[in-house]
Amino acid sequence: MRQAVLFDVGGPIDLEIAYERMIDAALRAASGADEAALRAASARAVARFAPNAYRAVLFDLMGDAAPAAWARLVAGLPPPPPIELRPGMAALLGGLAARGVRLGLAANQPASVLARLAAAGLDGVFTGIALSGTTGFAKPDPRLFLHACAGLGVTPGACIMVGDRIDNDIGPARRLGMAAVLIRTGRHAGQQPRDWQEVPDAEVTDVDGMAAALDRLLAG
Repeated sequence: MRQAVLFDVGGPIDLEIAYERMIDAALRAASGADEAALRAASARAVARFAPNAYRAVLFDLMGDAAPAAWARLVAGLPPPPPIELRPGMAALLGGLAARGVRLGLAANQPASVLARLAAAGLDGVFTGIALSGTTGFAKPDPRLFLHACAGLGVTPGACIMVGDRIDNDIGPARRLGMAAVLIRTGRHAGQQPRDWQEVPDAEVTDVDGMAAALDRLLAG
C-alpha cells in the first residue's frame, strides 16, 4: 500500500515563472542570442535530455566559448525569486497530511530552498527531505530518492513521485518501484519517455489533476 508522496520543487510546487525569465535573460545576455534562437536551443536541449538544460543551451549557442560564459553567468545571478506556489498546492498538501500521507521532497535544490518554501507557507510540511545541496546526490541518481524514502520511513514501493521531468523524476522513480505522476509544465513539458520504464502512471497539468491522480494511486 502506498503511504507517501515525494515532490520535486520546481514545476510541481513552484511555478518558477520569474525564475525561468531570470535565467533566460541571463542566457540571452551571455550568448547574444535573440528570443527565437534561445527557444530553439532550449527545445533541442530538452529533446536531447540534457542533464542541465541551461548549460546545454549556452553550449548550443556558443560552442567552445560556453564554459567561460557559464562561469560568468553563474557568478552574476541574483538570488532566486520567492517561490511562486502553484495554485491549490497548499490545500492539496494540507489535505494529504491530514489523511496521514507522509510527504517528502526529492529535488535538485540547494539547502536554501527550505527557507524559500517556509516563506511560501510550507514550513514543516515535508518530513522526508532529500536535496542535492545537502545529500551530495543529484537526480537522476537513485540514492537521492532512497534518502528521501529513508527519511519518511518507507520503502520505494510505498511512494509516489511527483515531478516535471521524465529523465530526472519519472524514470528513476519507476525503476525503484515507485509510482510516478508527471506534471507537464515549464521548459520540459514536451519531454517524452524513451522506453516503457519511463512512462508515468499519470500525466497532469494542474493541481486538480494531481489530486485526482494521487487519490487513485494512494487507494490502489
